Amino acid sequence: MYGATQQAYDRAITVFSPDGRLFQVEYAKEAVKRGATSIGVVGKDSVVLAAVKHDYSKLVVNESVRKIFEIDDHVNTVAAGLIADARKIVDMARNHADKHRVLYDESIPVKNIVKYVADTVQIYTQYGGARPFGVSLLIAGYDDKPKLYEIEPSGALTGYLADSIGENKKDVDAYLEKNYKEEMSLDETLSLAVSAIRKGMTKNANYSIEASYMKKGMKSFKRVEEKELEKY
Repeated sequence: MYGATQQAYDRAITVFSPDGRLFQVEYAKEAVKRGATSIGVVGKDSVVLAAVKHDYSKLVVNESVRKIFEIDDHVNTVAAGLIADARKIVDMARNHADKHRVLYDESIPVKNIVKYVADTVQIYTQYGGARPFGVSLLIAGYDDKPKLYEIEPSGALTGYLADSIGENKKDVDAYLEKNYKEEMSLDETLSLAVSAIRKGMTKNANYSIEASYMKKGMKSFKRVEEKELEKY
């Protein structure tokens, strides 16, 4: 997967290879590729997150496994990669959002919390004694309008109308690009997210789908029950 120069430059996060690569960050991105598919889609006046939950064992209590996390009432995130790393990032983001509310008596703007998370993730690629987070995040929020951002293990931050992270990203992104339309209703946005997930799954895979959304006029995200998703 990597050349012979890998061994000399992959032990310290702060050392670049001669061709400008940080191997530890690239390893973190490999962890993301192995994660379950997660999707975000922006509609006319709504934003949707959806994620795959693999059913590895009938002994697992399905409700105990969460892929979508609440950062604030109007901000949700979904992760692909090492979910324990995602929980750590979410905890830091929640604390930052709470501090903003105490200081300014208002909900934190979506752009502010996204930038904070991206900056925090980037710090872990810059100093010794730590490792990069092995996770990518899709952060969805709604303040003046619906918004969706992806944050990579490098700390790179990009805004999207529709995006996926995790396994089968290439195929899922191609499906989203082909089928995305501007001015989609909430129902159409949910339908696209769910159908894109199913497009990326193998025929006999055992899985369930978790989803949440927020639309204009709502004060917080709402989780969608699995039975409600069966119609899509």
